[in-house]
Amino acid sequence: MDLQALKNKYDIIGNDPALNEALETAVKFAPTGLSVLIQGESGVGKESFARIIHQYSPRRNGPFFVVNCGALPKELVNSELFGHVKGSFTGASDNRRGYFEDADGGTLFLDEIAELPLESQALLLRVLQSGEFRKVGSNKVEHTDVRIVAATNVHLYEAVKRGKFREDLYFRLSAAQLRIPPLRDRRADIYLLFRKFTSDFSEVNGMCKISLKGDALRLLESYRWPGNIRQLQGFTQALTAQLSRKVTPTIQRIELDAEALAPFMPTEQGEPIPILYEGGAGARENTGGLSSDERQAIFKAILDIKQEVDELRSRIDRRELPVHMAEPVQEAEWQGAEPAPDQSRIVRYEAPERENEEPVLSLRRTEEELIRAALEKHGGNRKLAAQELGMSERTLYRKLPAEYRKK
Repeated sequence: MDLQALKNKYDIIGNDPALNEALETAVKFAPTGLSVLIQGESGVGKESFARIIHQYSPRRNGPFFVVNCGALPKELVNSELFGHVKGSFTGASDNRRGYFEDADGGTLFLDEIAELPLESQALLLRVLQSGEFRKVGSNKVEHTDVRIVAATNVHLYEAVKRGKFREDLYFRLSAAQLRIPPLRDRRADIYLLFRKFTSDFSEVNGMCKISLKGDALRLLESYRWPGNIRQLQGFTQALTAQLSRKVTPTIQRIELDAEALAPFMPTEQGEPIPILYEGGAGARENTGGLSSDERQAIFKAILDIKQEVDELRSRIDRRELPVHMAEPVQEAEWQGAEPAPDQSRIVRYEAPERENEEPVLSLRRTEEELIRAALEKHGGNRKLAAQELGMSERTLYRKLPAEYRKK
């Protein structure tokens, strides 16, 4: 199997051994017809693995449907999955096909399967065992030939012990499972992903790519990225939009050091790091009487300690797996080692100086820029933008920039 060609085809970036193992496992499971359970945190790319399993299976010419179980209204889950007959409940004005009927002969990807109600889990188990189901409001037994690929971002057996997930369904699904590693366990892949995202975003918008000096790269890799690839992509696009400029014959790339990158880095909670405010009456009282230099020194020490702790954690947690060699393929500009650039076409980013004004980074301003970028990417679709940013639609609405509240 040409692993690199597989990654290129499904836009999977990285060379981490655990990632490679997950890809190889997906390809091995694909032709078997087994139900597969994909485990991984939100934003790691579980849907791409489900598509690989479908495309490398005998069902590749059949339908492939993605169902986000967490987004289905509880009272309509069974109708969505199995369909309903006219008059079966208020609003059922006609017969309706469900996903299991539409996906006959193909694959159904059930994302966030832990969110299914227990009643629906029992009906799902029956379909897995016999291929039989009934539409809501009907006594007629119908048959379907659907392969299930399920995904979850929670510890499913813990849900079983809490009575939130059926044990028999868990064992049915977990016989064939694969785990996608979180981004914090793939630190060597972080800059490769960053380069891919800034390259794509810059090419579309005619802007200079962003590159990082060594200290900035270490800062980028030291963060745990709880939103994983989705969070890193949004961060990189917003950073490029804010700090880059249009490409010119003399400027092709903007280079950042750690000092320039630090104000834009998110914290563990996913919020921008607050810059140390020095101006205004009573500022020293509000900061414990510390001077600007003292606070900056503390800030730097915290970052240094965090980087060391994260590195130790990754060494302890990481599973050392054999590296899988791939056949050489043609690489994109952002792949492989970063080429030595023409220094005459690189400019180092310098934060703008403001007369008679202290350098204050507004948390709200940076957050709004991220939201604007996500909304523009998805044509103003708030649901997709919220998914991109790893937040609920309600949270997104509360944080909408003023110009989007009128839309």
